[in-house]
Amino acid sequence: MVATPAWPPQSTPRLFVEQPLGPGQIRIEGAQAHYLVSVMRTKVGDPVKLFDGVSGEWLGVASMVGKRDLLLDVTERLREREHVPDLWLCAAPLKKGRVDWLVEKACELGVARLMPTLTRRTVVDRLNLERLRAHMVEAAEQCGRTAVPDLAEPVKLSGLLRDWPEDRTLFFADEAGGVPALAAMQAGGAAAAILIGPEGGFDDAERDAIRALPQAIGISLGPRILRADTAAAAAVSLWMAAKGDW
Repeated sequence: MVATPAWPPQSTPRLFVEQPLGPGQIRIEGAQAHYLVSVMRTKVGDPVKLFDGVSGEWLGVASMVGKRDLLLDVTERLREREHVPDLWLCAAPLKKGRVDWLVEKACELGVARLMPTLTRRTVVDRLNLERLRAHMVEAAEQCGRTAVPDLAEPVKLSGLLRDWPEDRTLFFADEAGGVPALAAMQAGGAAAAILIGPEGGFDDAERDAIRALPQAIGISLGPRILRADTAAAAAVSLWMAAKGDW
């Protein structure tokens, strides 16, 4: 007996859309239409997976394909919205290229929120949040997420610490040494955040201010000196293994 092919196929393109999804028809325009029509060669009857960050993943079937737009008939929900582990990543902004990589990996690894945090040694103090959001969306489309992480406005470290919620543990990568990261995270609660400093590290006054926060725990990420973006990915991976959805 010939096996029935999976529908929709694993190769089906995925798109994030801003409008709420449900049974009905949706028009795709602009860059997304170009991607489907010119790159993926979508034709009438072809499937497209859609998600809006709120209601899960839906199946759309192309009912009209034009040069600059196409219509999709949204027929059924394929998956409910994912459970998102309650992890924030608070990271000092990095230079373009490295910060793009950082937000992409933060999304792929499953963080709920990314909070750019300005420190005294932060080299970059202005971020193109629209571009970073686009990188997050592309990462979510690629890795199968049904929720796009929240991207907060940049905040100074002093403000971050001043307004820190009482019920959220803050693990900070301390160049001066700390508890082995995995052990600390295994013992921590379900609501947590990871704080990663700039390439030059936190200065002494900043380190003292972080340590003074009752919810803060200094962690070590091993014997090697890691770049800030590597440290962020490593710390998030450890937390996901200890408390997340891995």
